[in-house]
Amino acid sequence: MSAALEGDLARLRALVREFVDERDWDQFHTPKNLASALSVEAAELLEHFQWLQHGRLEELGPDKLAEVRHEMADVLVYLVRLADKLDVDLFAAVQEKMVLNRAKYPAEQVRGDARKYYEYKK
Repeated sequence: MSAALEGDLARLRALVREFVDERDWDQFHTPKNLASALSVEAAELLEHFQWLQHGRLEELGPDKLAEVRHEMADVLVYLVRLADKLDVDLFAAVQEKMVLNRAKYPAEQVRGDARKYYEYKK
């Protein structure tokens, strides 16, 4: 499974690189600009949920869901591009972060509780 996911991420990176190269946009893709674009796209994704009661699938409908899917793709594209520019292996980064999250949020202590890690009794 992990090899497949790593392969999928590599294919995404290649797809995005090709798109950028065809347009000669690499010159604009500084880490700062990519992080800014990622933030903008994340806000555009959030905008679709802004006035929904819960933001569940059934509240979206097919047209809105298509728009949400496209915004999610934009977020992923900018994240993949930023990782590429900074030479970050996203799969390895997620694995590392999950180790840290497991230590920060032990399942037996936090199950069913959404508070931040610093709000739990030690």
